[in-house]
Amino acid sequence: MRLQDIMSTPVDTVASHAAAGEARALMKQQGIHHLVVMDGRKAVGVVSARDLTANRSGAVGDIMSAPVATARPRATVREAANLLRGRTVGCLPIVDAGKVVGIVTISDLLDLIGRGVERPIERSTRWTLRARGPRKRRPTSDRQRLAYSR
Repeated sequence: MRLQDIMSTPVDTVASHAAAGEARALMKQQGIHHLVVMDGRKAVGVVSARDLTANRSGAVGDIMSAPVATARPRATVREAANLLRGRTVGCLPIVDAGKVVGIVTISDLLDLIGRGVERPIERSTRWTLRARGPRKRRPTSDRQRLAYSR
């Protein structure tokens, strides 16, 4: 499954020079927990509700988690999980041609697991004895060995 299939759009963003209170109000209004921090048209970080709770004042650029890890829309869910593993932020902005087009959160990935969406198991292409057909019997007597070797 690709990230373009599960990403949330449109993405709510905030400028890096915006006040923390402004970002907190936007999150509350939209009912979200993550904002992508933009500097012009470039994503420079991510700020979460937890970041804003710990730091009530200041600019978003001072509070955000940076550098931001991003992924392409055609990346797989497994690649996204590996990018998020070990990071302190629970979201991954999806960037296509330098533009933020979506966002995937850990909640989105857990939702996939909860619904039972799994990678299909491919059937092995390795030959097995059952697929080769009947085996020839080995000769047991000298007379059978002579006939078998011809």
